[in-house]
Amino acid sequence: MSFLKRVGPLAAITLMAIAAACSGGSEATDTAAPAAAPAEAMGEASGPQAPMFEVDPLWPRPLPNHWLLGSTIGVDVDTQDHVWIVHRASTLAGNETSAMGDPPTAEDCCFPAPPILEFDPAGNLVNSWGGPGEGYTWPSSNHGVTVDHMDNVWVGGNGGTDSHALKFTRSGDFLLEVGVPGRGRDSLSLDSFSRIAKISFDGPANEMYFADGYGNRRVAVVDADTGELKRFWGAYGNEPDDDYSERYVPGGPNLQQFLSPVHCAEVSNSGLVYVCDRAHDRIQVFQKDGTFVDEMLVMPNTTGSGAAWDLDFSRDPDQAYIYLADGVNQRVHIIDRVNLAYLTSFGDGGRQPGQFFGAHSIATDSEGNIYTTETYEGKRVQKFVYKGLGPVTTDYQGVVWPQ
Repeated sequence: MSFLKRVGPLAAITLMAIAAACSGGSEATDTAAPAAAPAEAMGEASGPQAPMFEVDPLWPRPLPNHWLLGSTIGVDVDTQDHVWIVHRASTLAGNETSAMGDPPTAEDCCFPAPPILEFDPAGNLVNSWGGPGEGYTWPSSNHGVTVDHMDNVWVGGNGGTDSHALKFTRSGDFLLEVGVPGRGRDSLSLDSFSRIAKISFDGPANEMYFADGYGNRRVAVVDADTGELKRFWGAYGNEPDDDYSERYVPGGPNLQQFLSPVHCAEVSNSGLVYVCDRAHDRIQVFQKDGTFVDEMLVMPNTTGSGAAWDLDFSRDPDQAYIYLADGVNQRVHIIDRVNLAYLTSFGDGGRQPGQFFGAHSIATDSEGNIYTTETYEGKRVQKFVYKGLGPVTTDYQGVVWPQ
C-alpha cells in the first residue's frame, strides 16, 4: 500500500517502491553533524537513509506561575536556538483554570500563560508576552509565530475578522500592523489578507511570505519593513479564485485552486517555495515569482482537515529533508526535499511523549532537532532529538521513544 503518491513532472514514486529499495539495520548513524544530502548518504548497496529522532520527554521544563498552555498553534526557532511558541488561552476549559473562577474553586491552580513564550535550548522559559495592546489589533484567534532574519517576531490570525499580521520586537514592543483588521475574504486584495495561517521569511530579499490562508487562497509576499504587498499567487501559479467550490476527492484529479487552508509557505535556501495545501494532502513547489515547479501528495486518502499541515527543512546546507507535520494522521513525515521522495514517518495518536493530538506546527534548530506543537486538546510543545542518519527500514516508525 502506498502512503504517499508523487505527482508532477518527474516519475511517480510510491512508498512500496521505496520500501523495496531499503536494506539492513535499524540503528541510526552516530553523528553530531546535521544530516547529509540523500545522494551523499546513500551507497549503491546501502539503500535510502533518513534522519533519526527520539523524543525528549523532559523538554521543556515546567512553566512558572501555575501557567497552562491552550491550543498551541505555532512554533519557530531563532538564531540563538531559542524556541518560540504561540497558544490560545481561550481554549482552556473552566476546570483547567479553577483559580480564575468567580469565586475561585482552587487556591492557586491554574492560570493561562501569556500568548507568546520563549524558551532557551535547555527548555527554560526566558520571556513571555502578547495579547491586546495600544496601537494594534491583536488577532481574535492568533495563529503562527515567526522570528525573522532581523530578530523581529510576527504573528498572524485565523479568526473570522483577522485580515492582518503583526510585527513586534523580540521583547514584545509593537512595530507594524500589515493589512486592515476586519476585512473579509478577497484573494485579489492588494492591502489586506484573510485569516493568515503562517508566516515565513526570505532574509536576503527582505520579504515575508504569508500563507493566506483560511479565508484567502493564495501565497502573499510583502516587504518586511513596510508590509507592502509585492506579489501573490494561487495553486499552480494561477490567479486565486474565491468562488471555486470543488472539493478534493482521493483518487480524483488534482484541483487547480488551493483549498482552505493554505497552511504554510516556506522558502528554502535553494530559492524554492514549499506550500502546504492542507485539505488537498499536497505540497506544491514554486519559484519565488510564483512559477509552478512540482507537487506531491502525502497520504492522499486523508480527508477532512488533510495531511499537509506545516513543514520545515533539515539544517544541513542543502536542506536535504522536509519534515511535514500531519495533524490528522498524527505523524511527522520525512521527505527527500530535492526529489520529493517519501522516506519514513514517526509518531502516533495519543498524549504521551512522542505521540500527538493535533500535530499542528513544526520547526528545527541548528543542531537538527525538531520541535512540534499541538492544537485542539494537544496543548503542548515537544522536542525530538536528532540522532543522526540511519537506514530506512520501514515507512512508519511509530513512537520514537528514547533507546
